[in-house]
Amino acid sequence: MRTTAGKANVRNRVLFQSRCLSIYLVHYAEGHRVMPHVDMVAEGRLYKLNCVLVKPRRGGEFSCERSIFDLLGRLVLFRPDRYQHEVTRIEDGSRWLLSVALNRP
Repeated sequence: MRTTAGKANVRNRVLFQSRCLSIYLVHYAEGHRVMPHVDMVAEGRLYKLNCVLVKPRRGGEFSCERSIFDLLGRLVLFRPDRYQHEVTRIEDGSRWLLSVALNRP
């Protein structure tokens, strides 16, 4: 994950991890942003389901070239290995995210 702010602005807690499935609770602090990028995978197809638990008061908007499913920006299913995605700078508040990643062969 490429960022414009230091790693101290992101806390990533692994809730579950196996060869094919990972579940993370992620906290993005004020001032953080994720630069446009595509996730690299060694093999297979990567799917991510992101559930925004807490939105910042201003900024911190996720965008993706193409999503499979997007429910009001709160629940987004997409292919991070195929499509560029980013999060704008968090201007006020913080962002909490539950992220489920599935890597299929």
